[in-house]
Amino acid sequence: MITPSATALPQSTRRTLVAALLVAFAAICIVVMLLVLPAARTDPYTRSTLELNGSAETGGRLFLLNCAGCHGIAGQGLVGPNLHGVAQRKNERQLIQQVVSGRTPPMPRFQPEPQAMADLLAYLQSLV
Repeated sequence: MITPSATALPQSTRRTLVAALLVAFAAICIVVMLLVLPAARTDPYTRSTLELNGSAETGGRLFLLNCAGCHGIAGQGLVGPNLHGVAQRKNERQLIQQVVSGRTPPMPRFQPEPQAMADLLAYLQSLV
């Protein structure tokens, strides 16, 4: 006959198991937060822009109309900085926020339609 005390785990083993489960649960929560929260923080404009495929050719035309006055016809920089390699220095979200916010004076705020922004991103990525 098996007694209840023979099948029960020792107290120290139960504590260790509970502690391990709590640590595992906390680790899972942290991973989920790191994956889910950045996506939740992204504004709808940025999300919709990043879902689109941009055309570097169309983006180049937009650049000439809206950006070349400060960044130069070839993006080489004038009043605004040289944009060659900017896609290696900033990620797409940062580029979108820079354009939309006009964070660095004298850059104006500029919020084209999401497709136009996707095209502009494609053009900026072509400036190596």
